[in-house]
Amino acid sequence: MNPDAPGGRIHSTDPFAVPDADKSQVRRLRGRFASTVTLWTAPGPAGLTVSSAVVADGDPGRVLGLIDEESEFWAAASAAGRFAVTPLGLGDRQVADRFAGLFPAPGGPFATGEWHQTEFGPVPAHAATWAGCRLTESRPCGWALLLDGVIERVETGSAGSPLIHYRGRYTELA
Repeated sequence: MNPDAPGGRIHSTDPFAVPDADKSQVRRLRGRFASTVTLWTAPGPAGLTVSSAVVADGDPGRVLGLIDEESEFWAAASAAGRFAVTPLGLGDRQVADRFAGLFPAPGGPFATGEWHQTEFGPVPAHAATWAGCRLTESRPCGWALLLDGVIERVETGSAGSPLIHYRGRYTELA
């Protein structure tokens, strides 16, 4: 096969990625904040990969996240009034990409893997840690929608290494 022919090479980088020089200063700043990759799911089922999430301790504890308001996840979570948040581990890269729409998902993103059904939404069966949340508020925030959920259930199993997103790539803690 001729490597210069169309389709003759496999890219080692994302051919559609915006070059750093063409990104806004805010986007470049955001890329320099390492973030835990999480999976947000809702009854329906629907799910979305989210790397802009914060857990706020208090009475009650809360989870806040920036999501795409045009996502199937938002439609399902707003209809159900509840959702689940699962931090993903190093072995969950394909799960993260599937729910981000970056990896093929024949039959939908829930067709692969095993799922534990909860009242808050499906949770990966292998996930030892997750939170079930009641949606309390949402509002526009930048180009996203800020969700605020009260934590109603917490499962904290053994802690593995988290999947981290940094400068457009997955990485791990050193």
